[in-house]
Amino acid sequence: MERYTRVYARIDLDAAEWNMKEMRACLAEETRILGVVKTDGYGHGAVPIAKAIDPYVAGYAVATVEEARNLQRHGITKPVLILGAVHPSCSRELVQYGICPSVFTLPQAEALSGAALELGKTAEFHLAVDTGMSRIGVSCGPAGADLAARIAGLPGLRLEGVFTHFAQADEADKTSARRQLGRYQEFLGMLKERGIEVPIRHISNSAGILELPEAHFDMVRAGISIYGLYPSDEVARDRVQLRPVMSLHSAVTYVKEIPEGAKVSYGGTFTAKHPMRIATVPVGYGDGYPRNLSGKGCVLIHGKRAPILGRVCMDQFMADVTEIPDVREDDPVTLIGADGGERISVEELAETGGGFHYEIVCDIGKRVPRVYVRGGEIVGKKDYFDDMYEDFV
Repeated sequence: MERYTRVYARIDLDAAEWNMKEMRACLAEETRILGVVKTDGYGHGAVPIAKAIDPYVAGYAVATVEEARNLQRHGITKPVLILGAVHPSCSRELVQYGICPSVFTLPQAEALSGAALELGKTAEFHLAVDTGMSRIGVSCGPAGADLAARIAGLPGLRLEGVFTHFAQADEADKTSARRQLGRYQEFLGMLKERGIEVPIRHISNSAGILELPEAHFDMVRAGISIYGLYPSDEVARDRVQLRPVMSLHSAVTYVKEIPEGAKVSYGGTFTAKHPMRIATVPVGYGDGYPRNLSGKGCVLIHGKRAPILGRVCMDQFMADVTEIPDVREDDPVTLIGADGGERISVEELAETGGGFHYEIVCDIGKRVPRVYVRGGEIVGKKDYFDDMYEDFV
């Protein structure tokens, strides 16, 4: 990797496609998939992931207007749904570019209606319903159904879908998830009583796809599973075989001998009990590598585990290579992924450091280039080395 000698994330697009095929196989033929590529594709790169999975999805889901427009600017033509709240001031942009928002308040709906009438277009939207997440959505009782009817009746609007979100579908005990499912179905019945037709019903996230077939309805939302990560340790892994999409790589920058009693890194939290050989790795929490792996985590060098010594710094950390022969500068280091017979998973990092596996991939920063691979060959790259400010004096 000639340009990326310090660190890079390798994104396996074949693995993303494999994961989509695995999920497709456990769904009814008529159930569509919405590919969730928010937070820049969970840190993997929204545009390359969206293009890789395009044959398997009916559309995409993001969190912001800016994320939706980024997809469109890169030639993504399938529908894009914004799952989070959108400020009413964005309504004209939504209508102009055909972006589908989640709506759950009257001011949102009225602003969207006004923009649609002004532009002479019909604005499609999905109604968000709160069945137990307590995040966004109309209440799932009669009052919420009345509000939904009022929103759906506004000129220039078309209700395309109704959705809610599971709060605990990734737990072994599905009592809470099935309670939400029941509330959702009751709410759909209330809408039907009010003469409201719902073309697309969707509730299942990745955990729902894997373990709640009764909740698949017309469409499911594939999120973390696209990227080869299971929603939690409590989700069964025998139904769908996922492959991790991201691995993280660096190289040794320095190798040195330290004597007994030498302290390593900030705060001197590690003291050598005997002479040691240590390697410096040029990655740190400034790259999104978790500081909570200090003194706990490992990296792979020459196919062997090298424990992290002391605190992870902003841009570097040190690892013990005393028992790994012939380690030299520029030797490859695997922070996430496989080397020889060893593997370090995102889940392992989360368990070791006390973090959350979604968070780890999402937090790999812009300073880390992404290298996209198909069939073992590099097909694209993305970095921010030439990032420019605008109108900044």
